[in-house]
Amino acid sequence: MHQSLTKRHIEPLKLSSFQRILLTTDGTLTEILEAYLLEKIQLVKLSEKVVKNTKYIPALDLDIGTQVIERKILLQGKISLNNFIYAESTIVPERLDTKLKDRLIKSQEPMGRVWLEHKLETFKEIIDSAIETAEDLSEFFNIAREDKMLSRTYRVFSNKKPIIMITEKFPESYFIKSF
Repeated sequence: MHQSLTKRHIEPLKLSSFQRILLTTDGTLTEILEAYLLEKIQLVKLSEKVVKNTKYIPALDLDIGTQVIERKILLQGKISLNNFIYAESTIVPERLDTKLKDRLIKSQEPMGRVWLEHKLETFKEIIDSAIETAEDLSEFFNIAREDKMLSRTYRVFSNKKPIIMITEKFPESYFIKSF
């Protein structure tokens, strides 16, 4: 765990226990957030579009010109309406079962819940973690553009093929209290 955080200049000892969990878990964040926040989490889709990728994506072993779904979402508290996580996903639809692909596109549910519903066997591999300025994402979290965001990027495999790459981000100032 220590090594996976330090490669991108994140000091693990400066993080709260829960921040470290969010950055290193291979579980889905929705249930983890609900347990921590004592609040149901809902998905807010910001955008979702089918495009042809314009560059080789090594993490997905994906050639230029392959059709992908680019999706941007927020995980938001159902009662508080606070945004807790911003996520960007690149999904390879040709590697998904048709029912699962349709459900992901039409659903307002977080991906982890859809995977469970379809009993999708997955393996997740964290490939990066980072600290960066919020910039345009600041508006979703009511923070300054220069405030820091923590992130992790991971890829999801099914049938030994990478099917999705996800980057999840949250403000450095979030999840610092211990209960």
